[in-house]
Amino acid sequence: MATVSDYESILCVKPDVNVYRIPPRATNRGYRASDWKLDAPDWTGRMRITAKGKVAYIKLEDKISGELFAQAPVEEYPGITVETVSDSSRYFVLRIQDDNGRSAFIGVGFGDRGDSFDFNVALQDHFKWVKQEIEISKQSQLPDTGPKLDLGFKEGQTITLNIGQSRKRDKPRQTGSGGLGLLPPPPGGKIAPPPPSGSSNHNTEPLTGGGDTGCLLDLDSSNSNSVVQSNHSSDLWGDFSTSASSLPQPAQQDSSSTSWVKF
Repeated sequence: MATVSDYESILCVKPDVNVYRIPPRATNRGYRASDWKLDAPDWTGRMRITAKGKVAYIKLEDKISGELFAQAPVEEYPGITVETVSDSSRYFVLRIQDDNGRSAFIGVGFGDRGDSFDFNVALQDHFKWVKQEIEISKQSQLPDTGPKLDLGFKEGQTITLNIGQSRKRDKPRQTGSGGLGLLPPPPGGKIAPPPPSGSSNHNTEPLTGGGDTGCLLDLDSSNSNSVVQSNHSSDLWGDFSTSASSLPQPAQQDSSSTSWVKF
C-alpha cells in the first residue's frame, strides 16, 4: 500500500534561473555574488522544487525538453545544501549531487527579487511541516499517564430509559363554580326533558328573545315574587305583540314634509 512518502509533490516552479561556476571559498567568510561573472551565466533554465517525504529536491531542468541538468536534495533548511550570499538576496549557493553521490557547489540567481522570495518561502513551509510531523509522531509514542474514565457498568447496576413518554402529565380538570370544566351528567346518564310549554309553574321566567321553552331557567321555588309570569298560550310572542300594541304611537309626520320612510 502506497504511503505519503511514496508520492512526489511540487512545491514551487520558476521558469528562469541562472547558474554560475563559483571559485572555491578560500576563507571562512560567506560567499559574495560580486565575485561571480553575473553578466555571463554558465547555464540558464528553469527551477522546480519538489518534495518526497521529508526531503525536498531542487531540480534544474531544461526549459524546453525538461531534461535534468542537476539537482540538490535538501534535508534541512537552512543548512549546508542551500546558503545565501552576503551581498545580495537574489543569489544562492547550492550543493548539487549526482547519482554516484559526488557533490559540487554552484551559484544560482534570479532576475526578479520576487522569485527569490518564493524560493525561500517554499523551502521554509516544507520544513515547517516536517517539524510538525515529527512533534506529532513523538506525542503519539508517549504513554498515556493521565487518569482514565471508567464508563462501564458495575455489577448489578442498571439504567432506565424513558422513550416516547410525555414529561408533563395531564392535570385533572377542576369542576364546580371555580373551574372551567363541564358539570357531570345527572344520575342515570340521561338528561331530563324540558317542561312543557303549557305548564302551570308560576316560578319560571321566560328568556327574552327565546323561542323554545327548553331554554327557561329554573328560579328559586321559594321566591314568590316572580318578575313575569309566563303566558299559558303556546305562542310565546303573544305578550310581546300585545304590549307593543298598547304603547302610545308617535305622532305621524306629513309624508310630504320629510323623506323618512315609515316602517
